[in-house]
Amino acid sequence: MPEKITSEDLLNNLVETIADSVSKQKSVSFFEEEKSNSVVSSLNRLFGRQRPVHHILGGGKSADVLLWRNKKISASVLAGATAIWVLFEWLNYHFLTLLCFAVVLGMLAQFVWSNASGLLNRSPSEVPRLFLPEELFVSIGRSLGAEVNRGLQFLQDVACGGNLKQFLVVVLSLWVAAVIGSWCNFLTVLYIGFVAAHTLPVLYERYDEQIDSFVYNFLDQFRNHYKKLDTGVLSKIPKGKFKLKKHD
Repeated sequence: MPEKITSEDLLNNLVETIADSVSKQKSVSFFEEEKSNSVVSSLNRLFGRQRPVHHILGGGKSADVLLWRNKKISASVLAGATAIWVLFEWLNYHFLTLLCFAVVLGMLAQFVWSNASGLLNRSPSEVPRLFLPEELFVSIGRSLGAEVNRGLQFLQDVACGGNLKQFLVVVLSLWVAAVIGSWCNFLTVLYIGFVAAHTLPVLYERYDEQIDSFVYNFLDQFRNHYKKLDTGVLSKIPKGKFKLKKHD
């Protein structure tokens, strides 16, 4: 009789193996660790990465901001996002309220600008006006539509592809996202993702060898436990093809 494997045993074994691997890595000497990391980095890269992180992120100004090439711009962008999150979450401001206040301030500034010349007995000066080009909204709409269609195509390919492992991973990821969404609102989730986008890439670029080694060790342990689960549980689930009965 094969030994029954439960999900609790698999989780405990996975935690123990990760703890053992971390303790073993700490006990290795500095020179051995540097040698092993160099070997792993030459063979394994996260997600099959062959190019630098800067090129993967696009290689433009957005990649420079995410990788903190210009610390002042990156810090100002992150500070602006933090200020917006604080206004909406901590101070309980509403978007419509802030929008109306901003419009009132803009109109007040233009009013003072246009009437200050008459009060100061000067020739009237042209008031600067804000104009947003239509191409900006068209490009934003096209980009959003392309990303939405790409996500829908991926989800439908996973649902219809017949790959049970990939299907379960996507369903589990969506379930985790739903749980996180129940803990906080949508704006907080966006802010967490924004902060992660401005911190994780630069950390990975700086410590890529250590992260690659840890992730691949974790994936190897997970793959071994998945094989045990497949052998002990999943392979015993009966599989059958359903055929439609023909009615005369």
